[in-house]
Amino acid sequence: MVEWLAGTAEIYAGIWDVIVGLLTGKEPDFFPLRSALRTEAVWLWGFITTLLGGVIVAAIYRFIPFVERHLEPTIMVVSYLLIGAIIFVEVIRRFVFNDQFPWSTTIPGYLFLIMTWTGCSYNVKLRTHLSFSEFRSKMPRPAQISVLILDAFLWLGICWLVLSTSMRVTANAGSNYMFVTGTNNVFVWWFLVSLPIAFLLLAGRVFQNLTQDIRNFRNGDPLIQQAVLGGQ
Repeated sequence: MVEWLAGTAEIYAGIWDVIVGLLTGKEPDFFPLRSALRTEAVWLWGFITTLLGGVIVAAIYRFIPFVERHLEPTIMVVSYLLIGAIIFVEVIRRFVFNDQFPWSTTIPGYLFLIMTWTGCSYNVKLRTHLSFSEFRSKMPRPAQISVLILDAFLWLGICWLVLSTSMRVTANAGSNYMFVTGTNNVFVWWFLVSLPIAFLLLAGRVFQNLTQDIRNFRNGDPLIQQAVLGGQ
């Protein structure tokens, strides 16, 4: 356990060094972080980050309603518009001017990654994942709150797994100076880091929903509501 705690502290130190490097305009050093993430301590780090980060994100959503309402939809819409704009322009350039930017087939894929996982977090807010509302609405209230709590544990487990593994991939891409295909100065890790961030947002939605479910259960309010794609 002591080794795991030491390894976890090393991971946090490595992440902090990367952030400081970015804020000061220096080239971030991913090598210590990559080495720390290769240890088994990454699982303890992922567990702590999922719980603590989710609580912090949920608190931000609670005290800053504007962020709670607009963060994920804004990221999704901007990503989608950028994808559409790149494809639209490049189709014209390719078939009319017989020219094409080499990155036009790779960057939209990374933007789609950002849109998809941010959308996953948003749909957890809307409860369009793991809803089964028709079936659950016929269950007794104790069973309803039990399955809702089970949903929360399942989502937090997924967040824990994705955070722990995706950070390894991100740090590896950063330490190897991997560029997006077709570019000379756009790093792959700039896009890959969106995955752990998106699942931190998702963890915040899980805690937000769980708090609401427990409140509804105590107040006698309905626990299961019909989920609507794209609804509020």
